[in-house]
Order: sequence, then structure tokens, then C-alpha cells
Amino acid sequence: MNNLIQLKNVSKNYISSKKIEVLKNINYTFKSGKIYSLTGPSGSGKSTLLNLISLIDKPSSGFIKLDNLKINDNDNDQRDMIRSRKIGIIYQDKNLLADFSTLENVYLARLSFSNNKKKAIIDAKNLLKKVGLDKRLDHFPSELSGGESQRVAISRALINSPDIILADEPTGNLDVKNAREIFKLLFSLRNKNRIIIFATHNRYFADMSDCKLSLIDGKVTTVNARN
Repeated sequence: MNNLIQLKNVSKNYISSKKIEVLKNINYTFKSGKIYSLTGPSGSGKSTLLNLISLIDKPSSGFIKLDNLKINDNDNDQRDMIRSRKIGIIYQDKNLLADFSTLENVYLARLSFSNNKKKAIIDAKNLLKKVGLDKRLDHFPSELSGGESQRVAISRALINSPDIILADEPTGNLDVKNAREIFKLLFSLRNKNRIIIFATHNRYFADMSDCKLSLIDGKVTTVNARN
């Protein structure tokens, strides 16, 4: 089993009127083939940690390695390329493009590194069919339910066949039935070469993961882990 994500002495600070330490000297290795849940109180830094792993944000100190490649925080082209090819991100608020259809929201993510629009559309249609949205291709986000919108967001995250899937409170705005369906879908995405990390306040969903992590006072602690 490969070690896909390694955090080495990672800290993250924000400066306002004073220095705020959100993450403190975190050392952790995420292994491929596993699903991780990230728990902790609001404001504990769960979203911050996911933003660092997704390469959207940069650590204040320490470094991150993906597939044994040390990420260069000063090389934005490298970071953008790795994120588009290797990382799929699912947000709580979906972040769908309001003026674009279901199909467009998904296939446009492929065009970030490939100009083959025809192939992108075919792959997007196949993904949307798998999540039961093949009859909603031309609908806009305002015409979709919360559960449907989140399935679009998941399809968008999958369009580039990422090795890493990150989900930040993916069911925070959904009712219980839709939340269960989304997590069922999320867990079905597991494969031996992929890491899935999701942040949640829901203990039931957190306990379903292979490894439950707790983030408190800027530190990551393993609550339980299955072999």
C-alpha cells in the first residue's frame, strides 16, 4: 500500500490583529485505499487542513508530499496541474456554476487540462448517468434539489479520475435521507489507488470510515483505525 499524502511539520497561521495558530506542526500520512473522516468542533481547522491538502492554500511552515513529490509552494503552475489531475473536491455548498447546465458544470472541469471537449462531454454524461442524473443534463443548479446538486458536485470531482477525493461537510445542508445517499455514493468511490478524506460533524458517518481523525487545538489525533 502506497503512502500518497504526507504532511511534514505542517502549520498554518493567520495574521489579523494578532497571530492565530490554526494548525500546529502536523505530521501525518494518508495511505491509498483508505477512507478517512475528519472530525472536530467548528473552527478547529478541518476546512483549513483540506484546503492545504487540495493545494488551494499553502502551509505557513512545513511541507506536503504527494506520491513522494514535495510540493513547491512557490510553483503555482505545479500546484494547479497536480490539483486538476489528481484531486477532486466536493464542497458543502456545491459551488456549482449557476449559469451553466448540469452537463456543463461537470465536463468543464475536464477542460482545465484537456482540450478534448467531445471526450469530456461523453465522460461527463457517463458519470451523470451513474449517479442517476442522465435526465437532468440540461437543468440548471436552481432547478435541482439539494441531493441532485451534490451528486453533480461529486460527478464534477470525479471527471478527471482523481487519486484524492476531498469532501468538506458534503451533506451539511441535506436532510437525513439525502445525506445517507450521498455518503453511500461517496463510499462507493473507494479503490486501492485512491484516498478519500471527508470532514463531518456527523458521528454516524464518521464512524463508517476506515480511519477516524480528530482535529482539536490544531493537532490531528487518530481516534480509531481499521486495518
